[in-house]
Amino acid sequence: MKNLLLTTTLALTLSAPAFAAGSHDGGHGDDHAMEMKIGMAGDAAKVDRTIEVTMRETDDGEMIFEPHDLEIKQGETIKFMIQNSGEIEHEFVLDTVEGNQEHKEAMAKMDMEHDDPNSIRLMEGGSGEIVWTFANAGTFEFACLIPGHYESGMHGPITVSANDHAAAEEPEAKVEVTAEAKAPAEYTSGKIKKVDTKAGKVTISHGPLLNLDMPAMTMVFRADEAIIAKLAEGKDIQFVAERVKGKLTVVAMK
Repeated sequence: MKNLLLTTTLALTLSAPAFAAGSHDGGHGDDHAMEMKIGMAGDAAKVDRTIEVTMRETDDGEMIFEPHDLEIKQGETIKFMIQNSGEIEHEFVLDTVEGNQEHKEAMAKMDMEHDDPNSIRLMEGGSGEIVWTFANAGTFEFACLIPGHYESGMHGPITVSANDHAAAEEPEAKVEVTAEAKAPAEYTSGKIKKVDTKAGKVTISHGPLLNLDMPAMTMVFRADEAIIAKLAEGKDIQFVAERVKGKLTVVAMK
């Protein structure tokens, strides 16, 4: 938990222009997005090249991405054109191997819907795109984190080669995590990005959900009619989320 909070605290201090589009719930209307180890959401007007990615199942039961691996230069802004040519739902997530493993384990515990610029979920036959700037050199990963899909082969390496002309990075500031920061809070701060009254869903960009052992991100939550009626896009809230019948649900707010 200490490492999770430390990573989240560092990530929340950085921001960059965001752009991503697709058919999954919530869209990507944020003006800013967190910088991650793998980089940040890119500017659609500054794309260096486009990479087409296909997601599908094979006749022998495997689930695959095509291409199976990616090679990118540090500093490149890539537009990923993603097509789900399979017969079931799939997703495309950009992250470190460790980050994908953490999210995969969390998704195995509950029904989660991501709404972050580094990921997109597509129904069968669907298509969408992600624009991403690979700010750091290293080895990363693209994956489908829907339970069972990763294990069926839906993941591949991303090699980002160092750019000799890239500006030297400032050393990361050390952040001391105090006992107070580690203590679970009853309410979590968030900002409402979208309200779907008919479906009983609300998209919230939120801080760490300590009671659920989840980092800061943008997620889709369920809510009952009484809570939905109090919500409005752009509103800052304090809320409590719990797992209700396996789904992330807002159970209280103020």
